[in-house]
Amino acid sequence: MRNLFLVAAVAVLSFTTVQAQSISFGAKAGANFASLNGDDADDLDGRTSFQVGGVVNIGISELFAVQPEVVYSAQGYTQDTAFGEVKGKLDYINIPVLADFTLAEGFSLQGGPQVGINITDEAELDGETASIGAESVDFSAAIGAQYRTPLGLFFQARYSIGLSNVIGDTTIEGVTFETDAKNSVLSVAAGWFF
Repeated sequence: MRNLFLVAAVAVLSFTTVQAQSISFGAKAGANFASLNGDDADDLDGRTSFQVGGVVNIGISELFAVQPEVVYSAQGYTQDTAFGEVKGKLDYINIPVLADFTLAEGFSLQGGPQVGINITDEAELDGETASIGAESVDFSAAIGAQYRTPLGLFFQARYSIGLSNVIGDTTIEGVTFETDAKNSVLSVAAGWFF
């Protein structure tokens, strides 16, 4: 009987907590200013491209929410060579899971981990393409800010810094070489919570 009472109490408290939460679904699109950072990426320039995806904002309390997203993100780099400009295309399906802290009405700071699944891995020069040899999964940390209007329109600015190397280790004649090049993306986006 005591266990039944305990289960009922937990169920009631859980139901109350779920009722207090607000869940908003949305879509967003924006611009990426991407490049690679690291010792082996010094002579690389940025690639300007786009992002598009879906957003869920799960309100835990009045001042705190969790915001997972699924975003197609066109990233990469450019490099000037003696043969012309090389365009490195490293596109990802990024899945950030961000803590969202409200500081003022509509304005919040966000931060958290991000996992990226590589879907494009190519370097292009004069219409010819070749594989870069990118890792299939990328880990990053993201920080940023979001402003949400009362009508559901929102604006974001975010910086993602790679925690893992984009290109895997290479072994030549028993010697392993690590390529120090990590993703670096500054993005701005606008969207709408339905």
